Amino acid sequence: MARFDGMFSIGGTRWMLLFAAVAGLVSLVVGLAVGRRLGGLAGLAWFGLLWSLAVIGIVTLVPAQDGLGYIPANDHATSCSWDLGGPAPGGFWIFGGGQQLLNTLLFVPAGVFLALAFARWRAGRVLVPLGLLALAAYSLGIEEIQLHVARLDRACDVTDILDNVSGALLGVAVGVALLPLARPWRARRRG
Repeated sequence: MARFDGMFSIGGTRWMLLFAAVAGLVSLVVGLAVGRRLGGLAGLAWFGLLWSLAVIGIVTLVPAQDGLGYIPANDHATSCSWDLGGPAPGGFWIFGGGQQLLNTLLFVPAGVFLALAFARWRAGRVLVPLGLLALAAYSLGIEEIQLHVARLDRACDVTDILDNVSGALLGVAVGVALLPLARPWRARRRG
């Protein structure tokens, strides 16, 4: 739980939605700029990639509930859970259903937009796998932050990393399957 001046806290769904909206606007500006230079599909791909990365950070690093108060560091876990399936309950605090499925689905859009953003160049054959590694590192970084920042009231879990990487791989597969329809490599037509 993040508190400022002992009176103001950030956490819960409304803060996540506010941060996601702001991140969406910033991503839209970047997407429009890219779209003017490289075409509409590239702009959409960069907008989607940036926004999905921001949403992942928001959902995983903003405290899940508002008003939890101070969480002493000595009450926080000192190591990641290696229990496959995770220490969390079967549901997530916003949606019903399995947390593992939601962790997987959270990374699917990033994988789709990653493939669409980089496939326009021949270097995409190298950039997309490197992007997948970057998404895995992003997931690992999130879990490390959850481990070391007690005020987030989040748990570090190796299962989350596996789920996130699975979602990114699934997203890239979907993005690659969309390539023949999207054809991001075609030259932008000038009118």
